[in-house]
Amino acid sequence: MRILVAEDEKMLADLVAEGLRRHAMAVDVVYDGAAASEHLAVHDYDVLVLDRDLPEVHGDLVCRELAQAAARTRILLLTAAASVPERVAGLALGADDYLPKPFDYSELVARVQALGRRSQAPLPPVLERAGIVLDTPRRQVSRNGRHLSLSVKEYAVLEVLMRANGAVVSAETLLELAWDENVDPFTTVVRVIISRLRAKLGDTPCIHTVPGVGYRL
Repeated sequence: MRILVAEDEKMLADLVAEGLRRHAMAVDVVYDGAAASEHLAVHDYDVLVLDRDLPEVHGDLVCRELAQAAARTRILLLTAAASVPERVAGLALGADDYLPKPFDYSELVARVQALGRRSQAPLPPVLERAGIVLDTPRRQVSRNGRHLSLSVKEYAVLEVLMRANGAVVSAETLLELAWDENVDPFTTVVRVIISRLRAKLGDTPCIHTVPGVGYRL
C-alpha cells in the first residue's frame, strides 16, 4: 500500500511513517496541509493519515477537497479532539475513519490496513500463484508448502506482482508502490530485490523479466 502521513508534529509523523514501513507499506511524509494537497495531486495513495490541525492549509480543508474529488484514497483523521460531536464533525467532512490522540500504535496500523483493503479492488486475503501462497492478514509466504522468510521489501514487491495476476509490472510501478518518494528513480534496488526473491522462491523460475517492460509472475 502507498500511504501519505500528514502531521505537523515531525517526531510523531516520522515515527508513524517508520512503523508503517515495517509493515511493508510505502510511506511519504509531509508536515503541513499545502504539502499534503500537492502530494495528493501527484500521487495515487491508498490511505491518507491526516492530522486535522495542520498549518498553512487546515486538515479539514484537505479532507473535504479530497472527499469531493471522489478519490479512491481513504482518509484516517488524527486529532487531539476526541469528543463525540468532534468525531461526528470529522466524519462529516468525508473521512473514512477517526482516531483520537494519544492512540495505540497497533490500532493505528490495523485501521490503516483495513482502509487500504477498502481502497483496492476486492481480492481474497490469501493470494495463490505458481505454487506461492501469500497470506496477507498474517504476512506469511510459502511456496510448495515451504515457508519463506522475506524482508519487508521482498514481501512488498512479491505482493504487488501477485496482485497483478500475471500482468507485467514495470520497475517504475514497483518503485511507486513499494518504496516512498525519496527513492532514486535510477536506482537498481528493484533488480536487487527481484534477484533475492528469485533465490528464495527456489529453482523453478516464476518471476520472469520482460525486456524493456518489467516483470511478470
